[in-house]
Amino acid sequence: MNPPRDQGVLITADSVDSATLRITEIFYSLQGETSRIGLPTVFIRLTGCPLRCGYCDTAYAFHGGTTMTLAAVLAAAAQYRTRYVTVTGGEPLAQKNCIPLLRELCARDYSVSLETGGAIDVSPVDVRIAKILDLKTPGSGEVEKNRWENLAHLTARDEIKFVICNEADYAWARRQLAERRLAAICPVLFAPSYRELSAPQLADWILRDQLPVRLQVQLHKLLWGERPGV
Repeated sequence: MNPPRDQGVLITADSVDSATLRITEIFYSLQGETSRIGLPTVFIRLTGCPLRCGYCDTAYAFHGGTTMTLAAVLAAAAQYRTRYVTVTGGEPLAQKNCIPLLRELCARDYSVSLETGGAIDVSPVDVRIAKILDLKTPGSGEVEKNRWENLAHLTARDEIKFVICNEADYAWARRQLAERRLAAICPVLFAPSYRELSAPQLADWILRDQLPVRLQVQLHKLLWGERPGV
């Protein structure tokens, strides 16, 4: 079998050893979000993000981190006996070597999800990856950064997420859901902003309007609170 290519660049054993990524943390926990909620998962958190959402709960990943080779990242993930890996951030796609990382994880038969803020082109992402596209609401402060062209690159294996801060955000997200026919593309998740909107209130709105979405709460915060490494 021919080795995978990274946007036209051949990925070889040497490049796996030499290509680097800036990593904030690699840890093993239960997936707290998406349709994979509750599954034991390795999380690879890349450093850096071009967005500054008001509700961000991983601002510690904006700066710092440790430079690691792609081979070292893969070795760290391999310590844990699970087939599920989530690549997250920050914004993982802000680092060009995220693309070969995703492909190498697939080549090792992991079931991989990518959490992306939706401001960067997702078209180079391997088709085997489950892309979790976080569309930014007005309440995030970054709604203008949404790259709507990304919707054309989503498939049924992917998911669209809205973090809802208030009733105005909910109305905006509901409008996007209808006008862009998002539920026909892939599953859609509505999540309450952790400190701004209660889950019961969001649930009431979803049921009132009979929306074809999934309510998402952050399981890891219910179990362990707000802290890194969970």
